Amino acid sequence: MSEPITPQTTPSGKMIATMVLVASICGVLIVGAFESTQAAIAENKRIMVERAVFKVLPGAASVKEYAATPAGIQPLTGAMPEGGIKFYAAYDQAGALKGIAAEAAGKGYADVVRILYGYDAQCQCIIGIGVVSMRETPGIGDKIITDKAFLKNFEALDVRVNAEMTALANAVKVVKHGSKTSPWQIDAIAGATVTSKAVGRGINDSAQKLLPLLVPHIAELKS
Repeated sequence: MSEPITPQTTPSGKMIATMVLVASICGVLIVGAFESTQAAIAENKRIMVERAVFKVLPGAASVKEYAATPAGIQPLTGAMPEGGIKFYAAYDQAGALKGIAAEAAGKGYADVVRILYGYDAQCQCIIGIGVVSMRETPGIGDKIITDKAFLKNFEALDVRVNAEMTALANAVKVVKHGSKTSPWQIDAIAGATVTSKAVGRGINDSAQKLLPLLVPHIAELKS
């Protein structure tokens, strides 16, 4: 009578089983590490946004994210609603609305120039800008963050909307250095016209889309 055959695990089979086990453990560790860092990443992003907003809106103490849509404004707590535009409402220590901050972008000499601008609802003007990202030529294009005369353009840049609330009353325009005559014009930096125009074009495009949706509901943010 023959002996029953007992299945045996080959060396290659043991190796495969070990590799599967190791891969499973690694997968669990990677997922766990990813999930554990999400809170820290989100918090760091929040801090960076706050610092950028505080820079363009001096005196602000807290920030809330909102979306402006054709149907009105609403707190942004999840996905961006269809047709929505993100903006930040900044408040002082007493909880009063200090201003609005929003992003703008325009094609510069080397790449897209991204900025954050601060909007004051009382004067309907931009009162400050800060660079989010850019790769312009050092010593030339980066003057948009160091040139005092250029930054003076954004102490009270007129971006009031028209009576119909459909667009800006006057488009923001960049003009040749030294030829600014109107409060909605930006005096370019001599030798850095392309980068100057990127900033102006970005602000105009952003404000043309955001402000007609935002201004009619600005009182809702004040309350």
